[in-house]
Amino acid sequence: MRWFVCTIEELESLRSKHIIVQNTKVPSGGFFEVQGIYYSQVDEELTFEVTRLEKSEAFDPSWTTNAQALCGQKRANVRGGAGPLGLYVLASANMEERTSVFFRIFKAQTKYKVLMCHDPTRSTLRPNMYKPTFAGFVDVDIPESGKISRRSLLCSINLLDNGFPCIIILTTLWWRALGQGGTTCITSRVYSNTAIGRNAHLFVFNNGLANVKVSKLEAWEMKRPFMNGA
Repeated sequence: MRWFVCTIEELESLRSKHIIVQNTKVPSGGFFEVQGIYYSQVDEELTFEVTRLEKSEAFDPSWTTNAQALCGQKRANVRGGAGPLGLYVLASANMEERTSVFFRIFKAQTKYKVLMCHDPTRSTLRPNMYKPTFAGFVDVDIPESGKISRRSLLCSINLLDNGFPCIIILTTLWWRALGQGGTTCITSRVYSNTAIGRNAHLFVFNNGLANVKVSKLEAWEMKRPFMNGA
C-alpha cells in the first residue's frame, strides 16, 4: 500500500537540508527518532512496508460514515493489530508533547480498510486548548502492494502576534502502475508549548502487534517563502 503526494514545484523549491532513512524495522510497541535536521518546518515522505495483515482488527461497517469518531475512539495510544503506525510530529525530546499522525488497518469482509488519523491529544501542555481529532478512510489494495506511503508538510503560520505550527497531511494513493488513485487530505493546527523551533523532534512509531519496516523516509528542512514580494 502506497501513500504518495503529487509534488508542487514552488513548494519543492523551498527544500534545503535533506536526510534519508531506509530499511529500518520498527517492532511492535517500538519507536525511533529521526535525526539530522530541524523539524519545526519540514517536508517529509514516508513509506511503510506492512506484513502480518492477519493481525488486523475486524472492521465494523457502522464506522464507514464516521472516520473522525473512530479516530477519537482509537487514538495513537490504543494498541491495535496492524497499526497504529506513523509519526509523532512536533514532539518534545521526551515526547511529553507530540502530535500523532498515523494509519490503522482493519479487516473488512472482502478487503482491508485503512484509517488515516491525526490525533493532537498530547500536542500541547497549554491548558484548555482545542484539540480535535481528524481522520479519513484511504482506499487502497494493501495485499497487492504491501506498502503504505504518505507525505506531510509541517509549517509555521503567523497569525496576529502569535505563531503556531500547522500540520498539512497530503496524500494521494497510486497502485496498479498509477492506473487508479484516490486522495485524502488533513489540514490541522496545533498549539505546541515546548516542541517549537529547534526544540521540535520527529519520531516514527508502531503501536500495533505486527512489526513494520520503514522502506524509505525522506525529509527536507524548509526555507521561508517570499511573502508579498518580500
